[in-house]
Amino acid sequence: MLRVVRQYPALLALCAQVGATLMIAVALYLAAHLSAWRPTWLAVGLVQGLLAALLARYLGLSRWWCALSLLFVPALLMASGAALPSWMFLGGFVLLLLLNWNSFGERVPLYLTGARSRQQLAGVLKGLPPQFRFVDLGCGPAGMLLSLARQFPQARFVGVETAPLSFAIAWLRALLRPNCQVRYENLWRTDLSGFDVVYCFLSPAPMPALWAKACTQMTAGSVLVSNTFEVPGQPADQQIELHDWRKSRLLLWRMRG
Repeated sequence: MLRVVRQYPALLALCAQVGATLMIAVALYLAAHLSAWRPTWLAVGLVQGLLAALLARYLGLSRWWCALSLLFVPALLMASGAALPSWMFLGGFVLLLLLNWNSFGERVPLYLTGARSRQQLAGVLKGLPPQFRFVDLGCGPAGMLLSLARQFPQARFVGVETAPLSFAIAWLRALLRPNCQVRYENLWRTDLSGFDVVYCFLSPAPMPALWAKACTQMTAGSVLVSNTFEVPGQPADQQIELHDWRKSRLLLWRMRG
C-alpha cells in the first residue's frame, strides 16, 4: 500500500472519491425507500466530502490530499448553485491539470516556496562564491528562482519544470532576467554535475531516487537542499527550521564526492 501511495496519490484520491460517492448513493437509495426524509444536495456533498477525506486518510494520503478530497464535491455543488456555465468546470479541471501535471508522472504536486524559505535559502547562498550555479528542480511559476536571481546577479540560476502552464509562466517571467533560465525538462533528465546548489521542494515519493541521482552526479562540495522532505536513512548535515504553519524546514546535504 505504501508503494502505491508514493507512486499514484492522484489515483488513490480518485478511488476515495468514487468510494465515498458509492456509499452516499446507497445511503440515499435506502433513505428514499425507508423514510420521507430528504437531505439537501449541499448536505449530501458535505457528508460525501467527509467520507472521501476519511477514505483518503485510511489509504495513507497526505493531509493536502485529504483536504482536497473533503472540499472537492461541496465546492462543485456550491459553484453549480451559482448558475455558472458548464464550460467553467471543464476549464477549472484543465487549469488544475496544467498546473499539477507532475503529480501523475513525477509524483510531485505543485508546492510554492514561501517567503521564509527564500530568506533562509538566500542566507545559505551568501556563503558561496559570487558566481555559483543554482538549479531548482520543479520551479513552478519561478517566484523563488527569480527572487534569488535578483539578489545574486553574478550567479547563474536554472529552473526545470514539466507542468505546461507553470513552465509557460516561469519561462515568460525569466525572459527579463539575464542570469535566469527556465527549461521544459524532466528533473530526472537534468544533469546535476554543473551546479553548486541543487534545490527541490518535491514530495516524499521521489526523494530516495533523487538522493541516488545526486550521489552519482553532484560534485564534491556542492549542496543538495530539500524543502521539508527528507531522504530516508540519510540525516541532513544541516537543518534550518522555518517556523511557519506547515512546520517546514530546509534540509542541507553537502556532497563528499
